[in-house]
Amino acid sequence: MAVSGKSSLGYLPLTISEQLGYFKAEGLELEVNDFGTAVRASQAVLSGAADVCSGSFSRTIELQLKSQWFQSFVMQTRTPQIAFGVSVRNMPQYKNVTDLKGKKIGVATFDSVSYLTAGLVLARFDLKPSDVIFVEVGSASSALAALRSGQVDAISHTDPVMTMLEQKGDVKIIAETRTLKGTIEVFGGPMPSTCLYSTGDFIQRHPNMCQALTNAIVHGLKWLQTAGPGDILKTVPEAYLLGDRALYLASFDQVRESISLDGLMPENGPRTALRALASFNPDIKAEQIDLVKTVNNAFARRAKERFKA
Repeated sequence: MAVSGKSSLGYLPLTISEQLGYFKAEGLELEVNDFGTAVRASQAVLSGAADVCSGSFSRTIELQLKSQWFQSFVMQTRTPQIAFGVSVRNMPQYKNVTDLKGKKIGVATFDSVSYLTAGLVLARFDLKPSDVIFVEVGSASSALAALRSGQVDAISHTDPVMTMLEQKGDVKIIAETRTLKGTIEVFGGPMPSTCLYSTGDFIQRHPNMCQALTNAIVHGLKWLQTAGPGDILKTVPEAYLLGDRALYLASFDQVRESISLDGLMPENGPRTALRALASFNPDIKAEQIDLVKTVNNAFARRAKERFKA
């Protein structure tokens, strides 16, 4: 399995299912490789270096534009879990989004949902991507360093990075997609995020494997519905906690609502994703995308019934 930024809370269901042995319970020997960026992760599947990708649903739409048919088959999170914050140190007089004109904005990578989210927040105030300077800040420690050293004036990123910056008073949050409400405000509807996806050909040739992967993820989602703080800390790898267990739990509380309950694609989710991408990227024409080809809910429906998720 290919992934990008696995320590992010967006991949928590994958981490939980892996740590608790749910993939093994389904008869799978799973090797997860972190390729750092969404583009590299999806390229790994195309090249045969990986069978399946754990990444953002929006990639299935972007890849279809290149005549590459990818399908999501189980959801992990139903919002992107991105928060957009302004540096308190660099912009103490900040009043509204228009103040960001000409400023440096940190995003995980240029192919990430953090970049898309920042762009849509700017667009609500008639600012174009060219009106600011976007800077790739990577994940976790490098993102924290970029904001705290003053390299960027604002940052759009995932948790636990954003909760850490928020708690320490480093940023003022101006928009977020960690909750369903915040996501609707930014995207205008439900915006599905991390999922397992692969080529349509792989899914057709290996339905049992896809069902086993889905079962493991939905089992993890079911566990997360009732997991307490102690359960989370005992299960998540120590390295993912960034040296601060309390902070990690605070971050988890921020995004708990975003975690899928049953692995199913939210209704109207694909349409929201396509609309968001088309509004931000002129190369994406809504009429050229067949959304039906981006989703396969059959595996998640069976897993939902099995685990009563």
